[in-house]
Amino acid sequence: MLKFAKIRFSTTSTKLYATIVGETLLLLFISLAVMLYFSREALMDEAKHDVELTLEGTMEHIDNVLMSVERSTYNIYMDLQAHLDKPERMLTYSQKIVETNPLVVGCAIVFRPGYYPGKDLYMAYMHRKGGSTSVDEGLGTTEIECLQRFTDRPYTEQIWYTEPMEKLEACWVGPLKNEDAEDEALITFCLPIFDKGECVGVVATDMAIEQLTEIILSVKPTPNSYSVLLNSKGSFIVHPDEKKLTRETVFNQLKYNAEPSVKEAANAMLSGQTGYAPFHLDNKDWYVFYRPFDREVSCGQPMEKLGWSAGLVYLEDDYLGSYNFLLYMVLAITILGILVFLVLFRLFIHRQTKPLRMLTRYAQRIAEGNYDITVPNAQNADEIGKLQDHFQKMQQSLAAKAAELEQLTKRLKQRNEDLRKAYSQAQGSDRMKATFLHYMTTQMAEPANRIEKSVIKLVNNFSDITPQEAGYERDVIKEQSDAMLDLLEHMIEALKIEAEEAEKVFEKGKETADE
Repeated sequence: MLKFAKIRFSTTSTKLYATIVGETLLLLFISLAVMLYFSREALMDEAKHDVELTLEGTMEHIDNVLMSVERSTYNIYMDLQAHLDKPERMLTYSQKIVETNPLVVGCAIVFRPGYYPGKDLYMAYMHRKGGSTSVDEGLGTTEIECLQRFTDRPYTEQIWYTEPMEKLEACWVGPLKNEDAEDEALITFCLPIFDKGECVGVVATDMAIEQLTEIILSVKPTPNSYSVLLNSKGSFIVHPDEKKLTRETVFNQLKYNAEPSVKEAANAMLSGQTGYAPFHLDNKDWYVFYRPFDREVSCGQPMEKLGWSAGLVYLEDDYLGSYNFLLYMVLAITILGILVFLVLFRLFIHRQTKPLRMLTRYAQRIAEGNYDITVPNAQNADEIGKLQDHFQKMQQSLAAKAAELEQLTKRLKQRNEDLRKAYSQAQGSDRMKATFLHYMTTQMAEPANRIEKSVIKLVNNFSDITPQEAGYERDVIKEQSDAMLDLLEHMIEALKIEAEEAEKVFEKGKETADE
């Protein structure tokens, strides 16, 4: 019974412990999940805002670089148009553009075939010797040389000539790389030359993509972030990897072992969308924020849409690394806190249920019949303390009732003993009565027989008996009658005494029953 009570109590304690701990942990995990979710969302929103601002600044930076090249070209354009009849001055204009802007690696001023009499093709091309140079190196630190050709094909077959001649407006072409450029990838600002309303030539100002990339990548919002700039065909204009600048398009680079997420991000950029996309590359998670690279006004002249798309790529850990670290710290602290909570709560439950275990032991002892045990006073005024007080009063009441019942049991035993003795006495009295009656009957038998004989003698010999004999028989009858009367008086007296004794016993038994 005690073992069952212990198991029953242990099960109740365990259920209480599991219920409270389970609900607490559920509430804690829900609160923690909600907090971490909204924290991550807030961090992502802040990161998006920062990246969008950085992307906007990057686009403005790129626009300023392009505008610098355009402005250098426009600065000589009016003077160049005024001296179209002097082809020898074209080399001076070309050289001036290269000298005045360190971003320019070369400038070609070309005219349509036969524009100058006696000259089928005419190109004034000045090139910075040694290729591109950093802006920090300043002007005049590199030599400028005059070249007679640009690649192995005639300029009339080059896109930087054919496109502005067809569009009849300023435009950017490129990137030019591989067989379309010399030594390094280029982007070219092309400005048509008009003579009397007719397009007669092109001023093509070259800028090295590597140099543009160096300028743009000098600003890094995070350690692993970088900017990219794609043209409408998917070629990189800006990218930190120089090898990617000389390859054909982004899709050729993604042809082999490319994650689908990378292709999706590239397609979103080339479609002119604004937004961001996650992708997985080199076993890392990245985000790219992109938007079209649009220009409204350049040097006071409207520019057509270039079809370029600018993007800012950053490693997820750069922005979420601190969040992930915080997440791991919170999880570690939470787990440690939960363990401490479980231990402390277990101790608390053990301490709070100690009076219940004590009451269980006392209840078991009372159930075994130990009503006289002493239940200690409660130390607390809570519900368990009140239960202990009520249990103490119940035990005291049970002890009092048990004492009364014990006294009553003793009295009943005594009365039963008295009744047994009275019954024994009654049985003895009955035996004495029977013996007495038998004795009296025996004693009365002889007088009765003598009276009977005398009466028979008198009746049978009434006429022959003498007076003396009749007197004798009469005396005998009288004497024997007196003897019988004495015996009857003795018997009546004995019965009277016996009745009084029986009445006393009955009254005593009645009084005992009433008590």
